Amino acid sequence: MDDSRARAHHALAQRAVNLAPGVLLCAALAAVATLIAKAFPLLGAALPAVALGIVVSLTLRLPDRARGGITYTSKFVLQCAVVLLGAQLSASTILTVGGTSLPVLLSSLVACLVVAWLLGRALKIGRHLRTLIGVGTGICGASAIAAIAPVIRAASSDVAYAISVIFLFNLLAVLAFPLLGHALDLDPQAFGLFAGTAVNDTSSVVAAASIYATTALGFAVVVKLVRTLAIIPISVGLALLERRYQPDAPALSVRSVVQLVPWFLIGFLLVVGLNTVMPLPEGLRNAATQTSVFMIAMALAAIGLTTDLRAVRAAGWRPLALGAALWATVTVTTLAVMRVTGSL
Repeated sequence: MDDSRARAHHALAQRAVNLAPGVLLCAALAAVATLIAKAFPLLGAALPAVALGIVVSLTLRLPDRARGGITYTSKFVLQCAVVLLGAQLSASTILTVGGTSLPVLLSSLVACLVVAWLLGRALKIGRHLRTLIGVGTGICGASAIAAIAPVIRAASSDVAYAISVIFLFNLLAVLAFPLLGHALDLDPQAFGLFAGTAVNDTSSVVAAASIYATTALGFAVVVKLVRTLAIIPISVGLALLERRYQPDAPALSVRSVVQLVPWFLIGFLLVVGLNTVMPLPEGLRNAATQTSVFMIAMALAAIGLTTDLRAVRAAGWRPLALGAALWATVTVTTLAVMRVTGSL
């Protein structure tokens, strides 16, 4: 027993050593981004973190030993940050947000998938690629693409193209949506609904909301996580549809469906439940929020460090045109339904 425990401790220590260079680099960039945010509060820390990561990746050759920690930060640290954001919310808030956002979420998702199918066929984009871009834009970016790809047996090149296209419009959303929100004079809650629905990836939702207003962040994340749940029915539907094209496609099981639920969504809900049953002290909530914001800056710096601009160029104009059309469709549909439902 002692030997196995010692081996486990050694393996854990070795993993920490392997991840440290990349994690520390992301933390250093996040610290610089935080200082920039303090000097220019309207800018926030998210956008400088991404920009610093991209600049470093373009000007310096990153050592191989840093890559594992960078990947770890871009995924796991970001997911932990989302979990901590649950400290701001209660179950009643979740129910209120879900009820408010559901018509907007469903309308934008349906519009996105319909346009993806029609325009994708018109542009002669392959079935798998247009599905990945449509689901990535309509639900939650790279996470949805990663979940859907094995279901439809998409080629790795299609996955890379789709992620490249989605990432480009995520960056544009981070830059453009806060400006659009101010132009439309949206209050923080309205912007949270807008960003949580119309921005694709979790990191980009968080970045856009952080730039707009800290008070928009919690609402935007809740909307985004409610939207993420659409992965489950969409995956099931695509799996059933795929059997028409590939009769040997693997059958769905309860376990495979459960595995589609992101762990950080469960963690987020657990923290919300804790804050509902036993409200956290204000100081602890503020500390959790500040820690989450810094972890988000770390994750966005990591995403900047791993940005492959050549992959975006290699995607070609047709997938980019489809991505642009879907981005516009989701944006316009979201704002239109918000106007109709009185959320705007």
